[in-house]
Amino acid sequence: MSIPLQQLDGHYPVLAELPQTLRKEIAAAAQAVTVPSGAMLFDERQPCQGFPFVLAGAIRVAKVSAAGRELPLYRVTPGETCIITSSCLLGNVPYNARGTTESETVLVLLPQSLFNDLLAQAPFRNFIFNLFAERMADLMRLVEEVAFRKLDQRLAALLLGKGRIVHATHQQLADELGSVREMISRLLKGFSEQGLVTLGREQIEIRDAAGLRRIAEAV
Repeated sequence: MSIPLQQLDGHYPVLAELPQTLRKEIAAAAQAVTVPSGAMLFDERQPCQGFPFVLAGAIRVAKVSAAGRELPLYRVTPGETCIITSSCLLGNVPYNARGTTESETVLVLLPQSLFNDLLAQAPFRNFIFNLFAERMADLMRLVEEVAFRKLDQRLAALLLGKGRIVHATHQQLADELGSVREMISRLLKGFSEQGLVTLGREQIEIRDAAGLRRIAEAV
């Protein structure tokens, strides 16, 4: 379905800084698509079909091993863009990661030719490059987490960041940490035996936040 340009402006104010002729092209091309939760938007070695703006929902971008294990790289929410998509369009190369919707997601996909026209405008170019810088900083933190922190530390930190009651399966936690369910279940059982958490069906209650914090911050 077509959407008003003002709705795009609300999430991406940089579009309001573009010339009117270009804004008219965006308005003509802007067709919103609603994608259900859990849908794969792109996968490794697939060609890039266009440049997405996210109006609602979220996209999880991850590297996936041959065995199916995921290492989440970042999420794309309204007002943000996918830097891997940007790099694929800039370099005319296939995707090197997988993108999956975390919830029902509303997207506007612009063709590559229009993305190139947008990139020729300084405000939009700066917007994209600033996001590149932010994502690179996030990815460097991820490398540090994976390389230098133990899995129990990362799990403890993840639980603390989700509030007192964590509504998630062991598999979902494993996916977020780039691990496997068996390892996460084993660690959670250990946390439970120490009185740090209470395990339920698709739910974890934090009983000793200070104890989890000591694990998360251990050196």
